[in-house]
Amino acid sequence: MAVICPFKAMRPVPELAAKVAALPYDVMDSEEAREMVKDNPYSFLHVDKAEIDLEPGIDLYDQQVYDKARDNLEQMIQKGILKEDSRPNLYIYRQIMQGRSQTGIVACASIDDYLNNIIKKHEFTRKDKEQDRTRHVDHCNAQTGPIFLTYRAQTAINQLVNSWTGKTPLYDVVSEDGVAHIIWCIDDDVAINKLQSLFAGVDYLYIADGHHRCASAVNVGQMRRQQNQDYSGNEEYNYFLAVIFPDEDLHIMDYNRVVKDLNGLTSQEFLEQVQDKFVINLHKKPEPYKPQQTHRFGMYLDGKWYHLQALSGSFDESDPVASLDVSILQNNLLDPILGIKDPRTDKRIDFVGGIRGLKELERRVHTDMKVAFSMYPTRIQELMAIADADKIMPPKSTWFEPKLRSGFFIHRL
Repeated sequence: MAVICPFKAMRPVPELAAKVAALPYDVMDSEEAREMVKDNPYSFLHVDKAEIDLEPGIDLYDQQVYDKARDNLEQMIQKGILKEDSRPNLYIYRQIMQGRSQTGIVACASIDDYLNNIIKKHEFTRKDKEQDRTRHVDHCNAQTGPIFLTYRAQTAINQLVNSWTGKTPLYDVVSEDGVAHIIWCIDDDVAINKLQSLFAGVDYLYIADGHHRCASAVNVGQMRRQQNQDYSGNEEYNYFLAVIFPDEDLHIMDYNRVVKDLNGLTSQEFLEQVQDKFVINLHKKPEPYKPQQTHRFGMYLDGKWYHLQALSGSFDESDPVASLDVSILQNNLLDPILGIKDPRTDKRIDFVGGIRGLKELERRVHTDMKVAFSMYPTRIQELMAIADADKIMPPKSTWFEPKLRSGFFIHRL
């Protein structure tokens, strides 16, 4: 059973919500963030990427960065930019991108559910990134970025949520990328109790995006428990901020690959080796090749697009990880032919989110790369199957759009 709890959200006053809400801290570098906020003193990036208010080149893990994040958050509260609700509520967060919507429940999830694997993971975390967000949460005494969770959709939950979306929203704004963000407040105890009861019948929640933020929230909760041996379990640090979407709403985009060289091979030698595990055909249409089903791949080399089909028997169809397209490409081409042993650390490979489009792959090959691969998107059912098997997905397997905005909700500890 999954636990969800209402909370007193610290959130922007309505007239400033559009200026406060910001993309997650980890989808841009510091220089990009500086550019984004140069005309916007209200942006939540001043909290989530506080180095932008310090000298350029500062170590991202310098203590000054965490001090600045805390100070900026407190200033936003003192100036009345952010205000805390008077009572614990649940909230509804709907995003609409290019006509497609996803609607989730904003709530606090339980760190014990994370520790007991009721909240399932599918990625490893990097210790440096995990420690960074742990320090950020601890110093700010708040969780500032929501974790993106999903679950297998249930009709009763959908019906209750939809019954609230006819009411007047707290916010209805469109961000600079054209995504609409509409938020409602569920401030009725009967409805809150009903949702909690319905989620008690949900076997598992799954982290779709935000493994580092989630692990960091749990780290802080455990630290606070150690500091307070008489904790009751009801303290705010026992819970973390999340937006929980039904799986049927979610859209995963392709996460494509570009590689700097052919590992010493000529183009002809490379193509000959690829044929050992793939059927290769020249793509004769002028537009880039976008795979339309699993186990198909596009490849851009020497100004030409090819489509590849994984040969039967070249991967274990019964293994939920090995049968992923990202695994097939890694195990049958990137590693054995191009020598990319560890895509997490190899500097010869880069990853391009599907939001950038396939023309971006062509551009990269014409500038700083040699070959590009377009992927069929990983499906949410594949992610859940891997998490259910307690296995780990390869890096850069999923690209979710739209991204949750930070700053609409802050959970103070």
